[in-house]
Amino acid sequence: MTEFTPDQIEDFKEAFSLFDRIGDSQVAYNQVADIMRALGQNPTNKDVTKILGSPNADDMANKRLNFDAFLPMLKVVDALPKGTYDDYVEGLRVFDKEGNGKVMGAELRIVLSTLGEKMNEAEIDALMAGQEDENGSVHYEAFVKHIMSV
Repeated sequence: MTEFTPDQIEDFKEAFSLFDRIGDSQVAYNQVADIMRALGQNPTNKDVTKILGSPNADDMANKRLNFDAFLPMLKVVDALPKGTYDDYVEGLRVFDKEGNGKVMGAELRIVLSTLGEKMNEAEIDALMAGQEDENGSVHYEAFVKHIMSV
């Protein structure tokens, strides 16, 4: 498991405190995924739910945890396998019917909204902004570079 440096932990603690809306040095369960993403991680909602002990919707909204409880969870997420650029390009290549490095934006939107961890329309629009050419195609290698740089 990953060991963080004291400087990293201090940075994490500072970021964690920005999500404390009440001032009790704790955050709601439903904020944990956002905090992890703000710290450069990219856990799925399923991963975060599992790490939190599979809480119900009421617990997600009402239960809170402090930084000392959060840090070991962050270590677990940091140790999870990460997808690489090549993994994502290979996954999108399946939809490249013409072998020209492009996929149809409409098809990509359907995939993002129906497979895996489903995205809503607003999330898809934000992700796809500026990615489609005049024909509605997406150059998927550039798309993956864009996503991985965000």
